[in-house]
Amino acid sequence: MNLIESVSCRIVRRKLRTSFTTALGSKNVASSVLVEVLLADGQKGLGEAPTSFVQPHETLPAMQGIFRQGRDFFRHKPINDYERLLATFAAGYPGFHMTLSALEVALFRANLYDKGRGEFEHWGARQKSIQTDITIPFLPVAKHLKSWLAKVGKTGFEHYKVKVSGQVERDMTFVKQVRDELATSGLPFALRLDGNQGYSAKSYQQMLRKLEKARIAPECFEQPLRRDDWAGLRKLPKDVAVPLILDETVFSAEQCRQALDERICQGVNIKIAKSGIAESAKIHRAVRQAGAKLMIGCMTETMVGLSAGIHLAAGRGGFDFIDLDSVHLMSPGKAFGGVTVTGCRYHVAEEQ
Repeated sequence: MNLIESVSCRIVRRKLRTSFTTALGSKNVASSVLVEVLLADGQKGLGEAPTSFVQPHETLPAMQGIFRQGRDFFRHKPINDYERLLATFAAGYPGFHMTLSALEVALFRANLYDKGRGEFEHWGARQKSIQTDITIPFLPVAKHLKSWLAKVGKTGFEHYKVKVSGQVERDMTFVKQVRDELATSGLPFALRLDGNQGYSAKSYQQMLRKLEKARIAPECFEQPLRRDDWAGLRKLPKDVAVPLILDETVFSAEQCRQALDERICQGVNIKIAKSGIAESAKIHRAVRQAGAKLMIGCMTETMVGLSAGIHLAAGRGGFDFIDLDSVHLMSPGKAFGGVTVTGCRYHVAEEQ
C-alpha cells in the first residue's frame, strides 16, 4: 500500500502574449499555484489552481494556505483512499472550487501513476488528437486586435472564441471588427461568443437580434448572464438558433442537471479547474444523457493544469466545442504528461 509522503505547493507566473480582457476584468499575467502530491516510493502527481475573476476570493495566499493545511491531513495516508480523504478535507473549505480541484487532480494523478495507468487511458483513449479554438479577448482598439490576430493567424485556428463585454453596441462593433479582420485572410473561420456574465436577459436578446440582422451566426454563446441569474435564464426563449452554453452557472453535477431539466441552456462547459475530476465526469454523463451540447474549457492555466482537460477531451471524445487554448496565450510548444502541441492541435500519447 503506497502512502502519501507530502503535499507541497509553489506559485508560478506567466506573462500573457496579449491582455486577457473580459466582462469581468483584465490581466497581463497569469498566476497559479502548483500543488504536488509525493508518494512514499517517489511517484508524484501535479495539479494547478489558477487565479480567476470568477472566484476572486481564491487568491494565491488563500490557496497556499489550504494546501499547507493539507500537508498534515494527507501525510502517511493511503493514496488509494484519496477520494474519501478529499471529501472529508474539502468539507472544511466550501466555495474554494479551484483550489480543491487542483488538489484532486494531483491526488488523482498520483493514484493513477501508482496503478501504472495514464489519464488518457483512464478516460477511454478515444482520440489521439484534438483541435482547440483560440480566444480573442475584448480588444476594441483596432491595433491591439490586429496585433493579436497576427500572432495567432498562422497557427491554423479555425474557431475563434470572442470575449464580449455585455454592452450591446460596443460588442456589435467589436464582433464586426473581428469578423472583417478574419475575412481578409481568405481562410475559413467560425465565431463563438463568450459573455462572461456581462448581460441581462433583455440586453442578451437585443444582442442576438443585432447579430441576426448583421448576418453573424455564432456557433454558440457562452454564459451571457450572471452566474446566479436563474430567473433571467428562465425568461429566455427555449428554441434558439445560437446554442446558449452555461459555464460559471454550473460547477456541480447537481447544478448541471437542474439547468438541463429546466431547459435554460442548450449545453454546458466542463472545466476541470472549476469542478475537479469526479464532478466533471458526472457533468459529462448528465449532459450526454440529456442530449445537450458539450463544451470543454479552461482557465489561464499552464500545461500542468490544461493537460488534465486535454486528456479528458481526447479520452472521452464527443465534445462539440473545445476551448483549451490557455497555453497559446502564453508560450505554446511545451509538452507535459504525454501531450504535445502542434499549431492548434494537441496530440496525446500514453505515458510510459
